[in-house]
Amino acid sequence: MKELLEVIAKHLVDNPAEVSVKDYMDDDALILELHVSEDDMGKVIGRQGRIAKAIRTVVKAAAIYEDKKVVVKIMQ
Repeated sequence: MKELLEVIAKHLVDNPAEVSVKDYMDDDALILELHVSEDDMGKVIGRQGRIAKAIRTVVKAAAIYEDKKVVVKIMQ
């Protein structure tokens, strides 16, 4: 999941070197924190959050395939 999120984010931003993903377990869910530069926040979130919602949908679909629960958080 972590690698999938990182690849998606790196293709969306202008500064792919500043993209990082941290993962940790919280209760029964895998938490993925996506960190991008401040200049790229708009590209990752999108107008009215459409890009962020699409990213979460893709990652959750991949998680269902592996029978896991995943939460994606977009951080600065």
